[in-house]
Amino acid sequence: MQSNIFKRTAVALALAGAFAVGATTADRIAPHQANAASVVQTAPPSTSATQENARTSAPIAALPDFSELVSQYGPAVVNISVVGGTKPASMNTPGDDDEDSDNNALPPFFRQFPFQVPQQRVPTRGVGSGFIVSPDGIVLTNAHVVSNADEVTVKLTDKREFTAKVLGVDKTTDIAVLKIDARNLPTVKIGSIDKMRVGEWVVAIGSPYGFENTVTSGIVSAKSRTLPEGSAVPFIQTDAAVNPGNSGGPLFNLRGEVVGINSQIFSRSGGFQGLAFAIPIDVAMQVKDQIQQTGHATHGRLGIAIQEVNPALAENFGLKTPNGALIGSVQKGGPGAKAGLEAGDVILKLNGKEVSSSGDLPPMVAALKPGTTVTLDVWRNKASRQITATIGAMDDKETVANAGKNSSQDKGRLGVAVRPLSPEEKQANDIANGVVVENAAGAAARAGLRAGDVIVAVNNTPVKNVDDLKGLIAKSGKTVALLIQRGDARIFVPVNLG
Repeated sequence: MQSNIFKRTAVALALAGAFAVGATTADRIAPHQANAASVVQTAPPSTSATQENARTSAPIAALPDFSELVSQYGPAVVNISVVGGTKPASMNTPGDDDEDSDNNALPPFFRQFPFQVPQQRVPTRGVGSGFIVSPDGIVLTNAHVVSNADEVTVKLTDKREFTAKVLGVDKTTDIAVLKIDARNLPTVKIGSIDKMRVGEWVVAIGSPYGFENTVTSGIVSAKSRTLPEGSAVPFIQTDAAVNPGNSGGPLFNLRGEVVGINSQIFSRSGGFQGLAFAIPIDVAMQVKDQIQQTGHATHGRLGIAIQEVNPALAENFGLKTPNGALIGSVQKGGPGAKAGLEAGDVILKLNGKEVSSSGDLPPMVAALKPGTTVTLDVWRNKASRQITATIGAMDDKETVANAGKNSSQDKGRLGVAVRPLSPEEKQANDIANGVVVENAAGAAARAGLRAGDVIVAVNNTPVKNVDDLKGLIAKSGKTVALLIQRGDARIFVPVNLG
């Protein structure tokens, strides 16, 4: 099955000569209801007449009308075009066998002696969307729209164009802040996602595939989505049609408030397939304020790798419900390690706020300023405890260990053939304990273990050698939680031993 691909929606790259694209905004939406029709009866109605009157007098819910919203706030939505570095123009050299090669028009004599044709270089161009948040020319867009751009041009709906200065770019949240030299500009109204509900109407405006001022609508499909590419942003998922060129454009609610910035789509074809993702405006405005004040944005981190708690892991750890963020590994010397966090801990709350799933934790931590002290409610050894941690900066370097020959087989309950780590492997990969899986079958294979995995612990008890693994498996119940290292990541794997 073909793998799904997350694609950022903004920058439709093209060679010189590609047309520029514009964007527009949505405004207040006024849903309407038809008035109930009144029917005067002069005689007892027949059964069919009664049914007809019931249909006539029932209120009719009409679809929302977005025209007022677009008219009021559309002028604050802008088109952004960028010119980046240069790249070679598409040219064929004599001697190519390509059917489309210009070489086929040359006499046969020249085809026998290939020669180098000087390559022309042309600037790359891209287009995206943005919106004005202050009348003195502050514009928000996606970081990937303007990253590595040599020249950024902002075009308003009244056809005025301005060369923009990039005040700052934050790749962690995909937010960029621009400044244009203008005054008394139209602006959008900033909202919040606090009261946003799944199922409510939203409107997106942008320049999909170069079609300027395109308005699309849909509903909020989900909140706080974590995408595979990164988890510092709790994305808003919508089914509003968003395509390449929409990036950086605003997402409006029915009150005409911007609640998000369209950023990514989930697609197999590169086009819209009903899954679009927007950065919450609360996150964007926080980043904007930092960039305007300091020129850059900072984000908090704990220096831990986490994973979801599924029902099998919850049972092994003694949790009543599969909630929280399970720590798979802790960075040496990082904020989490200094606070005393350990692999196998499950973080249930941060400053009293519940962590329902692993995806909740990264945005909560990223939103904190480095140096902030937090209280974590942690589940360890089937008991709850509180740990105080000081948040670090996200740009800190992480140290990760890689899985790194005398093997022993356990073809019993677990079904693995393992060998100890050599001293060289331990030193090179900074792994103190563990055994390397050489072959997996039975329960281990069904759980997803494979050759090359390093079994580090069983039910949070470190595995120092092959005998440790055998003894721990022998004492386990029907299920066991293995902490394994695969590549540069550590994860817990629940195994049903039967």
